[in-house]
Amino acid sequence: MSDSVSQPRDDWYQEAAKSQIQGERMNRAELLNGRVAMLGFLIGLLTEVITGHGIASQITFGLFGQG
Repeated sequence: MSDSVSQPRDDWYQEAAKSQIQGERMNRAELLNGRVAMLGFLIGLLTEVITGHGIASQITFGLFGQG
């Protein structure tokens, strides 16, 4: 088999592997984003239970220095 025949097959394989790796990275990133969002929501909820202030009021207290 000559190099000119095997080259297009190698290019296709490289592109397919690159696409698969990129897809797997995207899936991992989406899982991480979802987990961080759930953790942030849980922390906000727990802080609301502990302080008695809602999430919106907690944010405005932090911005305007009220307390």
